[in-house]
Amino acid sequence: MSVAKEPTHAVAWRVARITLVAVGLYVLFRVLPTGTNLSHMDFRVEGENVIQMCDPANPQFLPVVNVRSPVEFTVQPIAAPRAGQPVTAVLTLRTHAGKAVGPADLLNVHTELLHLMVADPQLMDYHHVHPRPGREPGQWTFAFTPRFGGEYRLFADFTPAATGLGLYASTKLNVAGDPPAPAAMAAAHAPAWATTVDGIDFSLRPAGDFIRAGQEAVMTLVMSRPDGGEVPLAPVMDAFAHVVAFDRDRTGFAHLHPQEIDLAVPPDRHRPTLTFRIVIPSAGRYVAWAQVNNAGTELYAPFWFDVVP
Repeated sequence: MSVAKEPTHAVAWRVARITLVAVGLYVLFRVLPTGTNLSHMDFRVEGENVIQMCDPANPQFLPVVNVRSPVEFTVQPIAAPRAGQPVTAVLTLRTHAGKAVGPADLLNVHTELLHLMVADPQLMDYHHVHPRPGREPGQWTFAFTPRFGGEYRLFADFTPAATGLGLYASTKLNVAGDPPAPAAMAAAHAPAWATTVDGIDFSLRPAGDFIRAGQEAVMTLVMSRPDGGEVPLAPVMDAFAHVVAFDRDRTGFAHLHPQEIDLAVPPDRHRPTLTFRIVIPSAGRYVAWAQVNNAGTELYAPFWFDVVP
């Protein structure tokens, strides 16, 4: 039984049609809107001493203040900020060329488009807030209540859709009021791997009980109650805890997430334990703020520690 061969011109025409469809689909996907009008080049700045985009899965300490960011970050309070009173402010994000950075330009990372870390000069008052898009392009609004007076520093943590890599910027906000009492500062700044917040004992310890500059350290966060009661952790920003570490001079920070990433497997209810990786390049004194959701109540626990040379 013989099989008739398809004419050569028919084969060529069929191949041409397939090629045309493939080319058409390629062009279509290239011209479809991605939601952002910014490109990879909008988040690059030529020259030296420029902050590099980072892989969110590989956390490290970032010297944000001492390097140039490709994004300009400014903040304007609605009214004069004062310690002990709620502060509402508008922050603006723009590229170095002046292009607005809005919601469509950022990826949702850990349930939020924009993370804002706020710390007072003594690093005794810390807030992790999430600004919301404002009325004008590039504007975002946020609120927090400062505990003390002084020059607060604000760190923005976000991921442009055009790059998929983390970027950072910083600015300052002056708050009227008194600083913490000297005795309170001395007590708060003493190195300690353990503290108690809202009746829960927290400890955050590195393997070997110290962290060496330039080497990766694994830190273990453990929570418990003195009476053996439960500490039922709920997810906060797609994780069972977040840790943000600052150096004493607030030149930068590290935003850490636990290695236990499966939210379907919650930590032990009586002694929840989570691990974090970090690399701190320079020796000195640091503070790490652990943030957890304890049965619907967000708690912040500070740990002061020294990094050895």
